[in-house]
Amino acid sequence: MPRFRFNYIEPLVMLATVLQWVVLATVTGTIVGTGTSLFLHGLFFFTDRATLVPLWAQVILLPLGGLLNGLLLYYGYRRNKTGLKDSVITAVHQQAGRMPFKTMAIKPLAAIITLSCGGSAGKEGPCSHIGGSLAAGLGRVLGLNPELQKRIVACGISAGFASVFGTPIAGAIYGVEVLAIGRIRHDFLFPAIIAGVASFEISKLWGIPYQYYVIPGLPDFSEIIFLKTILIGIACGLAAWLFVDLIRFSRSMFDLLRSRFNIWPPLMPFIGGCLLTVLVLFIPTDYLGLSLPLMDHALEGQIMPYMGFFWKTLLVAITLGSGFYGGIVTPQFVIGALVGSACAPMLGLSPALGAAVGLVSVVAAASNTPVAAILMGVELFGGPTGTVYVAGASIAAYLVIGHRSVYPDQLIAYSKSTWMQLPPDQPLGQEKARLSYGLLKWISKYQIGRVLEHLLKRRR
Repeated sequence: MPRFRFNYIEPLVMLATVLQWVVLATVTGTIVGTGTSLFLHGLFFFTDRATLVPLWAQVILLPLGGLLNGLLLYYGYRRNKTGLKDSVITAVHQQAGRMPFKTMAIKPLAAIITLSCGGSAGKEGPCSHIGGSLAAGLGRVLGLNPELQKRIVACGISAGFASVFGTPIAGAIYGVEVLAIGRIRHDFLFPAIIAGVASFEISKLWGIPYQYYVIPGLPDFSEIIFLKTILIGIACGLAAWLFVDLIRFSRSMFDLLRSRFNIWPPLMPFIGGCLLTVLVLFIPTDYLGLSLPLMDHALEGQIMPYMGFFWKTLLVAITLGSGFYGGIVTPQFVIGALVGSACAPMLGLSPALGAAVGLVSVVAAASNTPVAAILMGVELFGGPTGTVYVAGASIAAYLVIGHRSVYPDQLIAYSKSTWMQLPPDQPLGQEKARLSYGLLKWISKYQIGRVLEHLLKRRR
């Protein structure tokens, strides 16, 4: 008879791990939910009053807000004597979960200034920053080792996203998935979900309002409709491509302008505000700020302007590229809803369905978070049929955008295509992408292999 050996130690260790993270992640989520709620209430207070501002005042506020942003960021970060970067992604990958604590309030204050003066940006960036900073501080107080410190910072990031999105599971997954392209740390998932749920519940207790949507007239599942939503996903992937590249181009141009004319850094957002002032004389002011009414109209079934997504993309690129600070995900919501709403009627689909599909598809592409985007569709819109449509479009958009991201600190864990070779765990912009040998061999007879390889190197 074979002798069976039962390892009683491992289940006990795993049980202790579960209990450990139930406590740690709940405490983290509670603290982060409180911090993000205070920020959101402050943001709502100022932005609600900013909607009543006439155009002549808006023209004054944009450059003024830019100057205040520049001064705050320039002098505020002089307090950081630690040498640590305040990027939450960098904190996990390179800083063993450590973040500067004294400068934690700078980005939230800068975001309030940006959005209240009309800068086109989002509100979730400061929440993830607050979450990561508070979690890093908690880990330091508890004396956690470097590996636990990284996990608790990931908890804080997830809790911040869950609090601001109102989607506890999708927000938690987003905070983990955003760390690297092509890989999700499964050891981070349980703590992240516990922290996300705790943060979401605490934010509700603090009175943070959340809005969920019902897609009107959602059709039963159809293979034809499914394929049409994939076409919308492809269009959203291209829109996300433009969004990412235009932001990067804007930053490069403002950096070139500053170095060419030796401009004092705090004046760069002021110049960006002046440029936005000129543009809003021709572009509707609906595209300033968060632009959430545009997204709401699209999800209600209104057909949106074909160029709407471009105007929003342009204003966000100038706002963030010039040195204003703000989130980068809320604009993805708006751009995706605008693209989907505009494309849907051309395919014979409901504009509301197109807007819902587009919203999550742009997030999947621009942030490289397809799993979180699909779950976001479930939590925002609900229903198994809508989830199927959202899923196909999100993955298509995620593939179409290639290896680009609104987060330059993301790592590329795995290539999105077997036709491209990338070394693992390389930061975006530093990867050395090459077409696979098999693909080059197959296309060499058409004499375009070297051309494609040359173009790819130039882009990098």
